[in-house]
Amino acid sequence: MIVRFHIDEFQRGQFDYRVTHEGLDLFADAGLASLEACLFAALDGLGADALAAEVAFKGVVSGTYPLGSIAAMPAQIAEHARHTTEAIEEVLREAGGLQRS
Repeated sequence: MIVRFHIDEFQRGQFDYRVTHEGLDLFADAGLASLEACLFAALDGLGADALAAEVAFKGVVSGTYPLGSIAAMPAQIAEHARHTTEAIEEVLREAGGLQRS
């Protein structure tokens, strides 16, 4: 099974996450201190039938990773998710600016 980790920053330095499978919520938590902490917490709650996870930060999917990779490289995966989201947000801001002209 491949799950999705939906991670959001609802206040500066305050993150929440939820884990879904095929659109159904499996579990969630809020008030974590970092994107990386959300990855660890999401991993911790998974059963043995999960094999991989899509990681989405602020609605932008940055990749699909085997669970072992997430456990071994959480800082790199968190950084990649943040950078991917920032890049997409920048493109959307620029596109919005072009549409107003």
